[in-house]
Amino acid sequence: MLVVDDEPHIGRIIQTRLEQAGFRVLLAEHGSEALSLLEANPDVALVVLDLMLPGMSGTDILRSLRGDGRWRHLPCIVLTAAGQDAQLREAESLGVSEIMTKPFSPRRLLERVRGFTGTLLPPVVS
Repeated sequence: MLVVDDEPHIGRIIQTRLEQAGFRVLLAEHGSEALSLLEANPDVALVVLDLMLPGMSGTDILRSLRGDGRWRHLPCIVLTAAGQDAQLREAESLGVSEIMTKPFSPRRLLERVRGFTGTLLPPVVS
């Protein structure tokens, strides 16, 4: 899994929560780093992507993914601040799998990640 967020504390929160759930997580803070990590790790099963990134935006990354046969159908969850209507519409047109707004619930994000990766939720222990 690849998490792309330019706010290091948010990226680490997501990474920690997903790793606690058993996922292997790569972390990138900008677009070119994200694309390099994908090239080096073609088995990435899902991307959690912020839209507001320095240099290359999240929609630019989505455009690159959708234009490359290897990642055309790679699930992408956009996790971004509310109020970016034009960017959200563009992300939807590029085939983003889901849009979640910040602030977000790490538990809800984990549920969505599990839904896209086919990983079952652990049993609830009382």
